[in-house]
Amino acid sequence: MNDLKADSLFYLTETLPDTLISADSLPETDTILIADTIVADSLTVQDTISRNATLKDSVQADHKDRTIIEAIIERTAVDSIIQDLVNKKVYLYGNAVVTYQEIKLEAAYIEVDFNTNSLYATGLPDSTGKMAGYPVFSESGETFKAKTMTYNFRTREGIIQNVLTEDDMGFLHGEKVKKMDDNTINVLHGQFTTCTLEENPHFAFNFKKARVIPNSKIISGPVYMDIEGVPTPLVLPFGYFPNKQGRKSGIIMPTYGESANRGFFLENGGYYWAINDYMDFQVTGDIYTGGSWSVKPRYRYSKRYKFNGSFNMGYGVNIVSTKDSPDYSKSTDFRIQWSHKQDPKARPRSSFGADVNIITSNYVKYNVSNVDDYLSNEFQSSISYQTNWAGKYFLTISGNHRQNTKTHQVTVSLPQLTFTVNQFYPLRKAGGKKRFYEDLSIRYSFDAKNTLTAPDSVFFDEQTINSQMQNGAIHKLPISLPMKVFKHFTWSNSFNITDRMYSRSIDQYYVYDTIVEGNDTILPGVKTDTINGFKNALDFSVSSSLSTKVYGMVKMKKGPVRAIRHVFTPSLSFSYVPDFSDEKWGYFGQYVDAQGTERTYSKFQGSLYGSPPAYESGSVGLTLNNNLEMKVRSKKDTITGMKKVVLIEAFTISGSYNIAADSLNMSPIRLSGRTKLWKNITLQYASVWDPYAVDSSGRKVNEYYWNTNNKLLRKDNSSWNLSLSMKLGDKDFKKKEKPKEATEDELEEIRQNPDDYIDWDIPWSLNLSYNFNYTNRILYEDFMRLPEHKIVQTLALSGQINITPKWKFTFRTGWDFTANEVSYTSVNIYRDLHCWEMRFSWVPIGPRKSWNFSINVKSSVLQDLKLNRKKDFRDI
Repeated sequence: MNDLKADSLFYLTETLPDTLISADSLPETDTILIADTIVADSLTVQDTISRNATLKDSVQADHKDRTIIEAIIERTAVDSIIQDLVNKKVYLYGNAVVTYQEIKLEAAYIEVDFNTNSLYATGLPDSTGKMAGYPVFSESGETFKAKTMTYNFRTREGIIQNVLTEDDMGFLHGEKVKKMDDNTINVLHGQFTTCTLEENPHFAFNFKKARVIPNSKIISGPVYMDIEGVPTPLVLPFGYFPNKQGRKSGIIMPTYGESANRGFFLENGGYYWAINDYMDFQVTGDIYTGGSWSVKPRYRYSKRYKFNGSFNMGYGVNIVSTKDSPDYSKSTDFRIQWSHKQDPKARPRSSFGADVNIITSNYVKYNVSNVDDYLSNEFQSSISYQTNWAGKYFLTISGNHRQNTKTHQVTVSLPQLTFTVNQFYPLRKAGGKKRFYEDLSIRYSFDAKNTLTAPDSVFFDEQTINSQMQNGAIHKLPISLPMKVFKHFTWSNSFNITDRMYSRSIDQYYVYDTIVEGNDTILPGVKTDTINGFKNALDFSVSSSLSTKVYGMVKMKKGPVRAIRHVFTPSLSFSYVPDFSDEKWGYFGQYVDAQGTERTYSKFQGSLYGSPPAYESGSVGLTLNNNLEMKVRSKKDTITGMKKVVLIEAFTISGSYNIAADSLNMSPIRLSGRTKLWKNITLQYASVWDPYAVDSSGRKVNEYYWNTNNKLLRKDNSSWNLSLSMKLGDKDFKKKEKPKEATEDELEEIRQNPDDYIDWDIPWSLNLSYNFNYTNRILYEDFMRLPEHKIVQTLALSGQINITPKWKFTFRTGWDFTANEVSYTSVNIYRDLHCWEMRFSWVPIGPRKSWNFSINVKSSVLQDLKLNRKKDFRDI
């Protein structure tokens, strides 16, 4: 008997003695022999027995009389394990656990019968008499909770009473459940729900019989729905519930309703196709009895640590009728969206990204539900590929698009190529004392693009492309040499070379008489001919500047203000540009008008990158920059006891004198400043003062203002700007915590449907934005000053509050000072109903006046179980 091990082959047969003790599995101090039974009782032998008794048995049958157990049975119990070798049974009490292969059973009481290869489990009353420790059965990822449970190891079948099982999609309840050997489950008198309440779920689909096919589906006979135990008229001849883990393909049920100007409708119905783990495809559509329809396919793809993106497209025919009138309007509209992001770790030296958003104006009006899209009239797109070599040479190839749905103007730049070389020092040596000329640096940039700007209605016309298409290229080579002089001054010198390349140029001439050529009549005036062919224009400039910083400080020994510091930064500059309108350069042409005046024009005017400067310029400039700060006492700073307060962030005075000009040598004097009045309030100021007088119509004349009005400068214009941006929330009044990071799929879903996202982590927040701009421009008529004042104000307010842990209120509004009315306003109420949710959104005024009420099940498997009522803004 000493050779018999608990983890060896352990035969339980009728030929064994009435009692059997294995010295290695149950030590003598741990067992008590009572008649024909072995008892391991922790309550009887408290000093030597562990409160967890464990036994491993391996039993293998060699003939029909032996028990058929094919693997090790692991069993534990907190209270006690009683083994009856005569009847070949084991009884486990108190948090009992039996594990066999992939099967795990937990219960307050478990009985293992080796005669029938079965086990039985149930709960036991606790100290208060309440039943507790009901069985929990797990196999191959499936879990069942029940009142009583019987399972056969050999047939792998089991019968479970009053069962509850959970999978990825919902909960299955049943009065009696039989688990078959093929792992399918038969259910009698059961119900399916997504409510997490184990007892009395808020809603359920009830059936008499059903079969569960793991990781596939649940199929039942006639099924009806109840809410809070009350049957509803929703009865179906059979039930089909998806039971497959992960994403699932299936039909997307549409919503129904009525539109006043488009008829009855079915919206957003279609099909979802889960292609594989890396991509999916969805197509939805709308149809109206008035003839309108649309189709909206969406394709998404993602590969971890590589890239992710989505492609959305919409095409619709919108037929809108006028109330009480036979008239109607018809438009064909579309939208193309493509978003692609590359993971930085995929290719550290190169990246590819896309953000395409092309849309027609009527599509925004009739087929878009996103508020931000509806309120926007500017849409932009970009596609770019970037790469670099050794972190010094950078290449970008891109395409860009911009459109305005209000003006219907579209601009497309395709392709655009940019190549840059980082700043490098060709004269710098590796060692030794550095000479001043070693700081000479060179940079290089090249940019080329092809651009077309035209109204969207004629954008693709051949005539538009031939006449409006523009292309060109530009090279820039700045060479600079900064030097320190007299210890405190910085002297910067630069030589800039610019080379512009053109595919066409113009030739202008003046026609003095009316010319008739066939059916064409040429009237007198300036005429322009376009000459196709490659040309380039090289220009250059020289500049130099000398700057320093002067610090002044006043210290106080008493009072809250302890110091005031003034930083004064003067800068003296000089720049020279030759006269590239000279005939020797060939960049400009001349013609004589009808009055005999010679006019000069650029042969490249209107081109993408402009043309070389027309006149010689030798400008001497002076800039005075000021910054004012003070130090005050602060209790929050425990180290220095001081904090810095900025009084004036910047106040700048600038002007220049052109020594090469023959008149009007002085430039206007420009003043600008900015400061923060408080943390969230910014004040900016700018003005222009001219030293020259004006004639009766307001044009400058070559005479100083002092000579005519005894004043040094004439005010030309000024502006003040005050902006306020305030964000308040619960986080401002408590210790900051690290926010939860959302996955890329969650972020994409939030971007696509921002109104559907509810953030319960923010108890309340309030956002206020106000902007005030005042402009004063001085005009003249018959020497009379006519000030033109203009005030532009904008106000936006938004916020949210959790009224209770289940109620959330959000709003968005503003004030249009120009129209003197409330701007776009929306009110949203959300109610968390445990396994359901309710939403109400209301736009009370404006062109988007509407309301929408919906109540639906949260779970995606029953996302079509919803009630939706709305009044659409398109019907008003």
